[in-house]
Amino acid sequence: MKLHVPTHIIPKRTTSKIVFVGTYVPRKCGIATFTYDIFHSIAEEARCGNCGVIAINDKTEGYAYPQDVVFEINQNDIQSYRVAADYINLSGMDVVSVQHEFGIFGGEGGNNIAYLLGNLKKPVVTTLHTVNSFLESHYNDSFRKVANLSTALVVMSNQAKQIVRDVYGVSEKKIHVIPHGIPDVPFVDPSFYKDKFDAEGRFVILTFGLLSPNKGIEMVLNALPEVVKKYPKVAYLVLGATHPNVKHLQGEEYRLSLQMLVKKLKLEQNVFFHNRFVEIHELCEFIGACDLYITPYLGKEQIVSGTLAYAFGMGKAVISTPYRYAQEMLKDGCGKLVEFGDHDHLTKTIIGLIENSAERNRIRKKAYAIGRNMIWKEVARQYNNVFEKALNEYTISGRGRSLQKRFVEHNPIPEVKLDHLIRLTDDTGIIQHATYGIPNRDSGYSADDVARALVVVLQYYTQFQDEKVLPLAEIYISFLHHAQLKDGRFHNFMNYKREFIDDVGSEDTWGRVLWAIGCAIYIKSNHQIQLLARELFGKAITNLELTHPQALSYAIQGFYYFLRKYEGATQEKRILQDMADKLIECYETHKREEWHWFSDSITYGYGKIIEALLLAYKIIECDKYRETAFTCLDSLTERLYSNEYFDFVGNKDWLKRDGEREYYDQQPIDAGYLVQTYLAAYDVSKDTKFLDLAQAAFEWFLGRNRNGESIYDFVTGGCKDGLGQHGVNLNQGAESIICFLLASLDIIKYETVKTLVE
Repeated sequence: MKLHVPTHIIPKRTTSKIVFVGTYVPRKCGIATFTYDIFHSIAEEARCGNCGVIAINDKTEGYAYPQDVVFEINQNDIQSYRVAADYINLSGMDVVSVQHEFGIFGGEGGNNIAYLLGNLKKPVVTTLHTVNSFLESHYNDSFRKVANLSTALVVMSNQAKQIVRDVYGVSEKKIHVIPHGIPDVPFVDPSFYKDKFDAEGRFVILTFGLLSPNKGIEMVLNALPEVVKKYPKVAYLVLGATHPNVKHLQGEEYRLSLQMLVKKLKLEQNVFFHNRFVEIHELCEFIGACDLYITPYLGKEQIVSGTLAYAFGMGKAVISTPYRYAQEMLKDGCGKLVEFGDHDHLTKTIIGLIENSAERNRIRKKAYAIGRNMIWKEVARQYNNVFEKALNEYTISGRGRSLQKRFVEHNPIPEVKLDHLIRLTDDTGIIQHATYGIPNRDSGYSADDVARALVVVLQYYTQFQDEKVLPLAEIYISFLHHAQLKDGRFHNFMNYKREFIDDVGSEDTWGRVLWAIGCAIYIKSNHQIQLLARELFGKAITNLELTHPQALSYAIQGFYYFLRKYEGATQEKRILQDMADKLIECYETHKREEWHWFSDSITYGYGKIIEALLLAYKIIECDKYRETAFTCLDSLTERLYSNEYFDFVGNKDWLKRDGEREYYDQQPIDAGYLVQTYLAAYDVSKDTKFLDLAQAAFEWFLGRNRNGESIYDFVTGGCKDGLGQHGVNLNQGAESIICFLLASLDIIKYETVKTLVE
């Protein structure tokens, strides 16, 4: 985070002070350009005073921002979102304008932005740059949080409004349609600019924007040979650098494939790549020089395109594939639509517009006339109206006068630190035990711990996008690869000499590893990890035979992740259902009037069994799984929770059906797993009592327990091994910190949920 002294933009007259949250120039992305344009347009309209920008950084060193930027947020640092909320609340700003795009905020599905919105005491107007009629569950959850935490939403098309209203259930009164802004430029003949690009006498076709495989440039290239055969002077310009995220993951593979296609089609004299990010004045010159603009995007769901808006509003004849935004913009003769991938139709359409200049000019004039309502001055005026309305509604509702009870204020959660996990990890795996906080090498390694550590670092990577943890994931999955036997099962214990000291691990080991590699298949970390995990998983389920409830529960978690990745995997779905049915059989066999459990005793890690049934319900939607899970969870809660703190089952004699329970030697595994279980229960039921219970279970680590002692070590970032009659066990082994981290990573996802239901 960096704090700057703002340079105030003094307007002609003042109503509201607006702070804009989004990426910002000189960062090279479309949202950054949009934030810059809307910020300056609002300022020039003289309707806001002391405006400022809070910039989202994708790298720790940030950017050399102009003085418009008053504060910076590291997209993967949750704490910086909280601090930014405090800054805004005390800044004197009236309204917060958020530019929402999933990819610019850290966390699963871009969820980190909810930590900002959930702690603000200002009205929020959120511009939705991506609206999709179908989102994967984590994106769906993140989207709904943002929608609920916003006072008003802005979309850029009527189709987007319809989706937000009908698919996500947002009140129509909350949604405002404001077009994507465009520069105000004169309507001129393309020949005026062509000399700048040595294109005099040529018919210029243009596509611009950050390059990525979903742009569909190959469709245009495949359409051009027949066009060039008839009109050799056609020039197709592809303007734009490769998208930074694409370049990071794939390098210039897509651009090179396009260049190879150009060579194959013998179009070297007709296709020109400009591999750079251009500023607005130069972009306007490129657009001005083109006779025809094409957006050949592959995705039908795309709900807005700044590139199409610019070309359309500047009076260009546009051809596009029929994605949602193009359908709306180019209707009524304002452009031409061709079906996805139909390059023959595209060829005919291009030739038709080359030959029919009257039609081309008619389209241009109609687009330019409509575009007068899209210039930034008009867009700024419409935004100002929404800002004023949002501020009035927020004040009238009383939200602006009250200090809302925030989940995070009442329930502080330590910053997620991997220090101790890293301390226990060497180039082989994670050492099982520690003497105090020092790794005990005599204890060696276990696949049990390595598997769960793999889940931790992958979850951490998902939430914080910190690539520094991926080498840990590679160490852990390498260990599991080495531990796998020919029949698919796994060794568990390895000594410090790197020798396995067992013939085969337990059922629990088998299940835990399935959990980990299922997670590795689902989470997009790096391609090699996912490929190896897929190989291990396939081998591990070939002869899968599990009977113990704990083992079944771990394995169900792995299959749950697998099926989130591969929803149509029928065989794996059958195996998951079979395992869940076995848990139901265990319950039916052992339940009594006062005993709702899956065996005759409750031992350790019991929360995972209930969580597994809830996850199975989310995949199979069998009501029996849900009913059994909630019956057992309610019974377990009644036994363990006193409304003051949790008393987990001690590990000496456990809790037996016909006997008394043990109160001491409580273990972190039970607190950690129950946090996850209660959060899963909330996901299924939406009953906020489970959020309170998850928080109470988590606070067991922080001293809300029978002894009033903290189990978590804030200094080392480790977790002590248990709660005994005479105090805490000062050793800090692998299982303890793993279970603490699993719980903390899960619970921070839900910090804003209570705000949504108040």
